[in-house]
Amino acid sequence: MLLSERLQTFAALGDFLRRADSEPELTALAERAYHKNNWFTPDNTIRSLRAIADKFLTQDALTAWVTQYGYDLNLPFHPAYTGQEPRAIGVVMAGNIPAVGFHDLLCVLVSGHKVLAKLSSQDFVLIHYLIQKIKELNPAFTDYIQEAERLNAADAFIATGSDNTARYFDYYFGKKPHIIRRNRSSVALLMGEEQPDDFVALGHDLSDYYGLGCRNVSTLLVPEGPHGRNGKPEPYDFVPMLRALEPNAATYLNNHKYQNNYDYNKSIYLINGVPHFDNGYLLVTENAGLVSPISVVYYQTYKTLDDATQWLTERSDRIQVVASAKGWYKGSDSTASADRHGVAFGQTQCPSLTDYADGVDTMAFLKEL
Repeated sequence: MLLSERLQTFAALGDFLRRADSEPELTALAERAYHKNNWFTPDNTIRSLRAIADKFLTQDALTAWVTQYGYDLNLPFHPAYTGQEPRAIGVVMAGNIPAVGFHDLLCVLVSGHKVLAKLSSQDFVLIHYLIQKIKELNPAFTDYIQEAERLNAADAFIATGSDNTARYFDYYFGKKPHIIRRNRSSVALLMGEEQPDDFVALGHDLSDYYGLGCRNVSTLLVPEGPHGRNGKPEPYDFVPMLRALEPNAATYLNNHKYQNNYDYNKSIYLINGVPHFDNGYLLVTENAGLVSPISVVYYQTYKTLDDATQWLTERSDRIQVVASAKGWYKGSDSTASADRHGVAFGQTQCPSLTDYADGVDTMAFLKEL
């Protein structure tokens, strides 16, 4: 199958996901996903599918993406590929937000290889549906996609999981070419000059998909205030941010799983006397960690922007995205991923085709196999 044919299939999938007459089918799909996993509300599922269609699955976006790697649309593989047959790529998919494993599926198939996909039980409904739709649009893909529980037959691996599961992935997959992803979280860098619209946009980074994604902001890096009479810096004023986000409360508390987490974390902070801020659905507390519980965002303070940049650089291997107002933060030369060079508030959950998880270029990896 030529690359041009593969791209046409995915562009057709994007057209299908965008069409008005597809809405009844996608609505029914979203309901099935919700019954399987109550974190995947129908609204969030539709949002994710539309983002995939608009950001990934247009002919122009796909063509620009693959040609930057030197692919020829009239060849089945990259010109440098010396193998006679496509490789079998075992993909262990995450399932924390709707259809999160689709990008890996897309990378493997566009590169010309075959995928052995171990679907997450949390996201089985959506990924299985998209796989079936790809085969429906182009039956030639039937020989390129296999849903599998065991990946013994794979020639290379792409696996996404926690720090704990990554140790098992290293053990089982380490002798073959692999990408193994670990825990990541995202950070928002505030200057203290943000306006209400900035905070509204930041609210999406904090809470879209209930904050379950590695691209969701779980830590705020905020400036120290001026020193008071006691010689200590004044605390950062979170009131403007929390007030700007208050209207979101009903949206999130309408999900019983989210409300249970909010009620639990709030009670723990109250019982233990942990200082925190609360706007009715979101808790903010000072903590040195990077991965906060659902309904909680951590914060840490910095003295100067140089200090903030150093803090981010030292933790770059644990940070997925850095958000700032209008994307002013561009990072430092030592950060490995363009993602970590900064995105604007409201954009952390809007990745493009080249925003690779953990800053590891999946297409470059597949090209070299």
